[in-house]
Amino acid sequence: MKRFEYVQAPSVQDAIDMMNSTVSEALLKKATSSAYVVKAGGTDLLDLIKEGLVEPARLIDLSRIPGLDKLSYDSKAGLQFGPLVTIAGLENSEEVKKHYRALYESATHAATPQLRNMATMGGNLMQRPRCWYFRSSAHKCRKKGGFTCYAQIGENQFHGIFNTNICPCVHPSSLATALLAYDGKVELTGPEGRRVAPLAEFFLSSEENVSQETVAGSKEIITNIMLPPVDANTRAAYLKAGQRESYDWSMADVAVVLKMDGNKCRDARIVFGAASSVPLRREGAEAVLKGKVVTEKVAMEAAKKALEGATPLKHNGYKVKLFENLTKRAIMDAVG
Repeated sequence: MKRFEYVQAPSVQDAIDMMNSTVSEALLKKATSSAYVVKAGGTDLLDLIKEGLVEPARLIDLSRIPGLDKLSYDSKAGLQFGPLVTIAGLENSEEVKKHYRALYESATHAATPQLRNMATMGGNLMQRPRCWYFRSSAHKCRKKGGFTCYAQIGENQFHGIFNTNICPCVHPSSLATALLAYDGKVELTGPEGRRVAPLAEFFLSSEENVSQETVAGSKEIITNIMLPPVDANTRAAYLKAGQRESYDWSMADVAVVLKMDGNKCRDARIVFGAASSVPLRREGAEAVLKGKVVTEKVAMEAAKKALEGATPLKHNGYKVKLFENLTKRAIMDAVG
């Protein structure tokens, strides 16, 4: 690990100023990735530094900024929480548990209790892919400026099954799957002020930008995450499949949010995680449910529709059936 300067930001504006201020020439010469990086919980950043993928001159710590760890719920405004809210904070929130079931379930199935206590939601959304070729210093893949995707020709059993032409890595955040299903938004703050990006536009697919996962600018940080209010007729569920039941990275996860009129579906969101380089809405499957009484037959039709267009790789064809079964189960679980 190379030496770097560590600074704590007392405010959002101070953090932005620290991104613009000069770093010592000696440290800047040792930096191989960027002049600075920011950290909240640091659970992913520590891995990136140890793996040699990030070697900054300055590390800016956001963890002491007041107000960024607040969570609030209002029946009219919905759910809002800052980037320093931990996964455990969502898991332990009665408002999240009561009103946003899919988000609550995604939080309870993420990582381990120890990591959930440390990992922040800002960092969770901004974390880098866990593709072993990307994380390997021995492989200069496309995401690191190379010309070869080693996952396409090598071990790819945990990689994507949609949009796999450029880079089949999958987005590692299972909570993003649920957040997208609730039509969440992210507030970004930078030198030009604040802007809000819907989560559907926040993540960048490998086809859009192979080296970057989000639209966040290099000097922007997440300052708020927002979900719209849900009514009493909203039903939701989240299911995850991993190699181990206790904790593991997701092989496949599905979030379903249904707006019901009695036993008939008025509107639907079905989102896949660990299927593509971004959390992936399956709008064709949603259309199957709209205006219909949700039965097992209809749920199965929607599940099959959700897998149309899949392009699995050599070693991950099993994911097609896995996602199909998870989708049917999640739909039926949501409607009870």
